[in-house]
Amino acid sequence: MTAPAETQHAPASFTETLAVYTQRRVLIVLFLGFSAGLPLALSGSTLLFWTAEAGVDLKTIGLFALVGTPYTIKFLWAPLVDAIDVPVLSKWLGRRRGWLLFSQLLLIAAILFVGSCDPATAPWLVALGALFVAAASSTQDIVIDAFRIESLNEDEQAAGMASYVAAYRVGMLVSGAGALFLVTLFQHFGFALRGAWNGSYAVMAALVLVGVATTFVATEPNKSVASAHQSGWSGALRRLGHTVVGAFQDFFFREGLLIAIVVLSFVVLFKFTDALAGVMTPPFVKELGFSREEYAAIIKGVGLIALLLGGFAGGYVARAFPLATSLWIGGILQALANLAFSWQAMVGHDLGWLTFAITLENFTSAIGTVIFVAYLSALCQNPLHTATQYALLTALAAVGRTYLSAGAGFIAAATGWVWFFTICALAAIPGLLVLAWLQRTGHFGKLVPNNKS
Repeated sequence: MTAPAETQHAPASFTETLAVYTQRRVLIVLFLGFSAGLPLALSGSTLLFWTAEAGVDLKTIGLFALVGTPYTIKFLWAPLVDAIDVPVLSKWLGRRRGWLLFSQLLLIAAILFVGSCDPATAPWLVALGALFVAAASSTQDIVIDAFRIESLNEDEQAAGMASYVAAYRVGMLVSGAGALFLVTLFQHFGFALRGAWNGSYAVMAALVLVGVATTFVATEPNKSVASAHQSGWSGALRRLGHTVVGAFQDFFFREGLLIAIVVLSFVVLFKFTDALAGVMTPPFVKELGFSREEYAAIIKGVGLIALLLGGFAGGYVARAFPLATSLWIGGILQALANLAFSWQAMVGHDLGWLTFAITLENFTSAIGTVIFVAYLSALCQNPLHTATQYALLTALAAVGRTYLSAGAGFIAAATGWVWFFTICALAAIPGLLVLAWLQRTGHFGKLVPNNKS
């Protein structure tokens, strides 16, 4: 059977591409991105720094990593977000905004609770509070993903994701380096160490109000309004069951079981080239003799700038080209970037080249990520199942990062660094082959029938 030809369309001009970032819906997603990125460090790196400074023993600090579990299993309660309305709030604000406000209020309470505790005397109480922060934060992530997909037009999705990623990173910086700076500032004004940390966390809780204000300014997505629940709380369990079953049925039988399985394979494989290299980059840099300070300065300096610029470049590519073409561009670029590290292995301790290699990797990886997320968003077309399907897809996308890349150390030890990063580049080929097959079947034209195939 001959695949349908790719529909032609004129690429968007640079001015048109920039203009989409000023659309009200995209700006709403931008501020929600800040709200999503803000809590991450408060139950992660910032909290670990606080516990270490408070004198908590290293074994206990290591166990604090487990409080991030809700971020990895959030798909388990994503169906609740799709199926159940929040009493009062959903009736007042709508289904998605009701859940947004609910998760944000929980987040403020959880952050304030953590900030009121003392890791030196009650580390497990702090851990419990951090677990609540992670649970509320991951729930907010579920809702924001669904809200973004449902509220943005197709030609705004990539720009929305680029804005979201940039603001998310800013939120992480605020709750990371920003929170530490506030502790120093509070101490400068005479606060004791515990009081300084309490004050810093209180300020972070107040910054969640940025997300709360955005929730009130936003409007409920039309798709969510159209699929609003009419049966009340009594039908919640029935709707929950229908949501779980329906999300799978809708995905697996929309284009047929074979296409669905191939799509899931592509979701796993597309970022595999990044994941395989990313696991071994820190030990590679250390083995070449670079200091922790040199590596951190690049990552937090030009590396971060490259990441943000790459996100916006990915938004431009996704808007200017068909979805399949954009995925080809992102997939090839993120694979070729690994060759810069192969060259690094040959030139050795060269700070200038390391700066270039990390900048290139961050820039191309961000391009690939934005385009990939635009594709995942396009797969979630049913507003009854948006949160569930997207949470499941992102969990599946993490398989390459978590499991397939687990053998990276063995590969590096067996081949050496030059060939290891070459293999990382070649690891993109299976995903690109699957992409070619999906393109031939007309899969992308069915996702975006107007102009993307």
